Amino acid sequence: MNKISIIGTGSVGSTIAYSLAIMGMASEIVMIDINSEKALGEALDIRQGTPFCSPCSIYAGSYVDAEDSDIVILTSGIARKPGQSRLELAQTNVNITKSIIPEITRHAPNATYIIVSNPVDILTYTFHKFSDLPENRIIGSGTILDTARLRARLSEYYNISQSNVHAYVFGEHGDSSFIPWSVANISNVPILECDKLITTPGIEKPKLDFVDIEQYVRKSGGRVIARKGATFYAVSISVCHICKCLLGGVDTTMTVSSMMHGEYGIDEVCLSTLNLVGDDGIRGKVNVPLTDEEVAKLRLSADTLKDVIKNLEI
Repeated sequence: MNKISIIGTGSVGSTIAYSLAIMGMASEIVMIDINSEKALGEALDIRQGTPFCSPCSIYAGSYVDAEDSDIVILTSGIARKPGQSRLELAQTNVNITKSIIPEITRHAPNATYIIVSNPVDILTYTFHKFSDLPENRIIGSGTILDTARLRARLSEYYNISQSNVHAYVFGEHGDSSFIPWSVANISNVPILECDKLITTPGIEKPKLDFVDIEQYVRKSGGRVIARKGATFYAVSISVCHICKCLLGGVDTTMTVSSMMHGEYGIDEVCLSTLNLVGDDGIRGKVNVPLTDEEVAKLRLSADTLKDVIKNLEI
């Protein structure tokens, strides 16, 4: 019996609820929104399809209904507009998050919280500073989506299953993110050697352009927003993956946003590196060896976020 509460029933929150229902990950899903009619409509729409899924009670509710939640997912806030950066949303969504924190944590003090709203690293930091929750139970979705986009792109290059691609995006979920290519591999073949060691008869592979790949990953969200107005499918699947790992009982490594405490010379900021996630939230970090250049890029990303935090009221 797993109970998951979702705050915010816009495109992302509703798609997460729908995905959780059809994947059978929760026996109870609570949808909470300041627009109660929207929450009621979304819950009803999903609930009427659940007879063909695993049994699940899904309904619109209030913060009180989140009591005894195993997981609370925060998706509320102002959505990013075409041409707008995630960081430009900062103060508005910080204020929204600060108003939500005392209300939800009062009723679900033992839940693990997944922060999805943007700018996710700033809001994860806000959650750490404005709530009394243990650090391990505050998880920002961070660059798990960027990492998924990277793996999808590399699998296209090499015409190979995405499950065989092991590569990550570190840093801010935004323009200062980067790919540590030194630890990227496909089935244990270092990415720098894949062109000569991975051969598929009859299939020609384009030469891997690292700069192009990095730009593709970094700009994917903006491209989707420009074309359809919002991103919600890929991020929803990524958040459901986090939920699955939290409920599965076996630690899993993933790039989510967490508070840094001296790792790679970085502290007092939330950003994404490789974390161990299990049934007690973030259970530790996997400090993979990075090159000096990659460490410098990670520190630059941290400084970018800190510069934003300095100008906010948290």
